[in-house]
Formats: sequence, C-alpha cells, structure tokens
Amino acid sequence: MDATTDKDPLVQEQIYNALCYLGESEPEEILNACDEYLRQHDKLAYPHRVIILKAMETVVKDNIGLLEKSTAKVVIFLASNEMTKSKEVIRDWQQAASNVLVAVGQRFINKVMEEVLTKFQPGILPHYFVMQTFANLSVSNVFGMVPFLNSILGTMLPMLGMAKQDHMKSVFCYALQHFSESIQEYLANLDKAPDPTVRKDTFSNEIFSAYEVLFNSWLQHREAKLRLAVVEALGPMSYLMPSEKLEEQLPKLIPGILALYKKHTEAFYISKSLCQILEASVNIGSRSLDVQLDPLLGTLHPQVRAGLGRVQQRGCPLKYTLYQSDAQQRKG
Repeated sequence: MDATTDKDPLVQEQIYNALCYLGESEPEEILNACDEYLRQHDKLAYPHRVIILKAMETVVKDNIGLLEKSTAKVVIFLASNEMTKSKEVIRDWQQAASNVLVAVGQRFINKVMEEVLTKFQPGILPHYFVMQTFANLSVSNVFGMVPFLNSILGTMLPMLGMAKQDHMKSVFCYALQHFSESIQEYLANLDKAPDPTVRKDTFSNEIFSAYEVLFNSWLQHREAKLRLAVVEALGPMSYLMPSEKLEEQLPKLIPGILALYKKHTEAFYISKSLCQILEASVNIGSRSLDVQLDPLLGTLHPQVRAGLGRVQQRGCPLKYTLYQSDAQQRKG
C-alpha cells in the first residue's frame, strides 16, 4: 500500500491486482488492513486512495457471502467518510468510495443505509455522491432498497427547490430515474418481494411532485446535459404517476418532449423517454393520444428516416435491424 504513491500506472495496476489476489485468500484481513492504512494516512493524496478503494470494492464483491458483519461495518464507515470527506466533487475518489458502499449493500443494505442516511438530513442539500449512492443501490439491490424509497422521496422533494447548481439537479434526476426503474422492477416481481403489499400508489404522489419541478422548471434549462438528464428521468417516472395526473399532463408533456428533437442532435434518450411515456399512456387507456398522433408521426418520421440512413451507412442488414422478431414488431 505504501507503493501506491508510485507514479508509474503499471506499478499502480500491479498493486491493485496484488491486493485483490491477497483478498481472495484473506478477505477479512485485507479489508481491515486497507481500512487501517487509509485512516492512518489521512494526508495520502486521493489518486492513491482510489487504488486501495477499488481493491476493497473488488474484494467485497468477490467475497460478499463470506464477510463478517463486523468487517462490513468497518468498510461501510470508512467508505462513507471517504465519499463525503471533501464537500467538493472529486469524482474518481468519491465514485470509488460510493462503489464500495454499493458492493457491501448487496448483502448488508440495512447497515449501509443506516450509515448513509446520517448524511441525508431534511432541509440540508446532501453531498452529490450520497444521491448517486442511493440511486445505484436502488438498481443493484431492488428488494433491499425499495422499502427505503418512500422515506427518501419524502425527504428529497423539498431539496429539489434548493438545488441551484446543474450537477446537483442532474444527480437528483439520476436518482429519480433509477428509483422509478427500481420500483417498477419491484412491482413486476411482487411474488418474490419481501413486502408484497407495496403498490404503485405508495410512490405516485411523490413522483408527481418531482415531475412538476423537472418538467415545468428544469426541462427549460439552457444546459443541454441537464435537459437530457431530465428527459431520462421523465420516461420511467411516467409509469408511476397517478393515472389521472398523467392523462392531465399528456397534452403538455408529449409536445414538450417532441420539441427537444430540434434542440439535440443526439436523439436516442429523447426517443427512449418518449417511448416510455407513450407506453405508460397506453397502459392507462389514455384518450389524449388521438389528438397527439399527427404531431407525433410528423416528428418521428424524419427520425426514422435519419435512423435508416445511419443503418445503411454502417452496412447493417436492414431487414435484420428492422424485423428482428415478430414480438418486437408488435411492441413497436
């Protein structure tokens, strides 16, 4: 671990590999040694801390079933502190620490949440990577995380109005997108879920309140990356909105999404979100779609033509690309 300060990337990679290899034989000992080393070397620069944190993530992932609860608690506390030690966003370092928490959360989700929720207090804008960790946990451990989401959403909603910086708005969008996807997966597998009484309307009002902020305010932002983050969230969120609210919003929502095609050259995320919104609308038997048909077809037709042009340029078999299966044709 002392050698992590070597500037040669090949040496750093060898150290990472060696720690992972040792961790295969003695996961508890290596994880505790990493914890002790990082605590004792508080001034070690973050690029070198990242090597150790990445090794810890790999050791945890590969040995999650063998970890003692006491070791898990040590690792969680260390990773949480590493992730939030700096108020500034230092992506490589904090992402590495967040990934450790997500890895431990595969088995010790309650312990991870117990720690991270101490850094998610009402009325105080959270650290960027606290939200990112929540989002990634919700996808990696759906059954473990969904029971926490109603409370998290309730605390998070007032924070949306407090977010002034684009990167915080983006991470809230990222979280809402992944929370919505996680809830959908939970509801689709209720027969395996720990609490089969969970219903869509458990989350509907909170999701709609968040939708109002994203659609009415953030989607109008001049920054293209933020607009795309909003769009990516709106698609999955539409499935969870109260049916009457979704129906009420469609005359504004669909034209709002279609208008984005003129502002963005890369249309994939817009089309994906639009598809999800249309699917959610069909699922509730919407009557608003008839009047939207002409603008929808008028906007999508050039997108299809452009897509076909790209397919032909790349030499892809057109027939295979367009007609992969009868099921996909029907879905389309």
